[in-house]
Amino acid sequence: MLGHALKQLYPNAKMAIGPTIDSGFYYDIDLEQSLSQEDLEKIEARMVELAKTKYAVVKKKVSWQEARDTFESRGESYKMEILDENVARDDRPGLYHHEEYIDMCRGPHVPHMGFCQNFKLLNIAGAYWRGNSDNKMLQRIYGTAFHDKKALQAHLTRLEEAAKRDHRKIGKQLDLFHMQQEAPGMVFWHHNGWSIFRDLEIFIRQKLNEYGYQEVKGPLMMDRVLWERSGHWDKYADAMFTTSSENREYAIKPMNCPGHIQIFNQGLKSYRDLPLRMAEFGSCHRNEPSGSLHGIMRVRGFTQDDAHIFCTEDQIQQEVTSCIKMVYDTYTTFGFQNIVVKLSTRPEKRVGSDEIWDKSEQALIDSLKAMDIPFEIQEGEGAFYGPKIEFTLYDCLDRAWQCGTVQLDFNLPTRLGATYVGESNERLIPVMIHRAILGSLERFIGILIEEYAGFFPTWLAPEQAVVVNITDKQADYAHEVAQKLQKCGIRAKADLRNEKIGFKIREHTLKRVPYMLVCGDQEMEAGEIAVRTRKGKDLGKFKLDDFIAHIQAEIASRKLNLEE
Repeated sequence: MLGHALKQLYPNAKMAIGPTIDSGFYYDIDLEQSLSQEDLEKIEARMVELAKTKYAVVKKKVSWQEARDTFESRGESYKMEILDENVARDDRPGLYHHEEYIDMCRGPHVPHMGFCQNFKLLNIAGAYWRGNSDNKMLQRIYGTAFHDKKALQAHLTRLEEAAKRDHRKIGKQLDLFHMQQEAPGMVFWHHNGWSIFRDLEIFIRQKLNEYGYQEVKGPLMMDRVLWERSGHWDKYADAMFTTSSENREYAIKPMNCPGHIQIFNQGLKSYRDLPLRMAEFGSCHRNEPSGSLHGIMRVRGFTQDDAHIFCTEDQIQQEVTSCIKMVYDTYTTFGFQNIVVKLSTRPEKRVGSDEIWDKSEQALIDSLKAMDIPFEIQEGEGAFYGPKIEFTLYDCLDRAWQCGTVQLDFNLPTRLGATYVGESNERLIPVMIHRAILGSLERFIGILIEEYAGFFPTWLAPEQAVVVNITDKQADYAHEVAQKLQKCGIRAKADLRNEKIGFKIREHTLKRVPYMLVCGDQEMEAGEIAVRTRKGKDLGKFKLDDFIAHIQAEIASRKLNLEE
């Protein structure tokens, strides 16, 4: 229907593709005129008119040649290209007739437009044809549709809330980070954002110690020869940044696993050394298409909280169980309760014996069942080198974020020569478990910004308390309070500007500072502070030592305190 309306309003528009997506649909079009928000409203109004007529939608299966002739006669060069490059000559494509408008789709479609009454066009963006920056930039029109008006309105309300929580907007407001054209997909962390990043690292590092990991650090760049041996050069070269020096070609690592195997391979390993759990905050780079970059959610340079476990076949279940516990232990700290788990099993093309696949898949199933975790099985969706478990978080707006993975690998240790000496003194190849929890720290921080709308729990907040004086008379006292807080490890500062107290409190409320400590004459004389939260709650007066004990306990326990 969107295509139908577009061709009525802009007969010269060339139609490219118009698929459905998780949150709705879009159509890419080639049009000389740049569409505006006003044009979007006009297109939507025409769609409303078309929907009211409840015209019938007719599908016709035709020969490849008839389909091509149809689009050639209409000047639809993109449809012709799709037929030429993506549809077999002996296939019979489906053409859908919307009155005078014809489009190509597998379908199925609704029988008439009376079913399509509740929709909304959302925005316009640019998109390269086929996602290739060498091709022409098209205009992409996004929309959404629901079965009834109430569901549509609920979705639009969620979109409005998501726009308010946009991590790029809040990131600028709270001075967390910025991006710029000279370094596309690379994050410039400001002091406030880097504070959050470091606290996340500290938290994950504590978990690594708790769960028995060794932390390592591999090189950022390695010789092409190693990437060829690992198989990444063959399958991943287009996504790798490369450079040359002294007649050798190097690649900046897109992932950490080959480097971890190099560390494992140093020195003879025995079965007594296993399981060996190796973790790294690995700085990785991937040459993502520029059109797919999105704030700190989709970047080219990122930090993985990556780990690889080298173990025997008999240790798979215990190690997977430990990984799952660590995943849930971590996610619940941040307040994520709705976690969907999927288990992907052996694909048709794979390495490794059926015996090892049977054993591994059963180990994953048994681990999940032992912990009473509901999961769905995705038959045949595993990687060619092993089955995997994926953990998807659902946030406060019911959006899905796939973050954690536990992936078994029977291939890479073989390719890169990893071995250990077994009980019978024979050389054996370890099973490798790839494990990520946050996925990338950059993306996870983006998720947290939007989940909390910038109201970070006190332990993560870049600034945990601000001391404000009412008049110059209390300036020295406010300064002393801030200094004492700082000496106790609390991120605090004194705001001694000659501004009204209401102005200062409003400003720090907008900065989402968890606690504002007000110092007036009474507080100064009594050695106290008046405490209020960023949500406007008055906690009353505290002796300074009592407040320090209060906030330190809150930070140490990593309490969420989102309601305050």
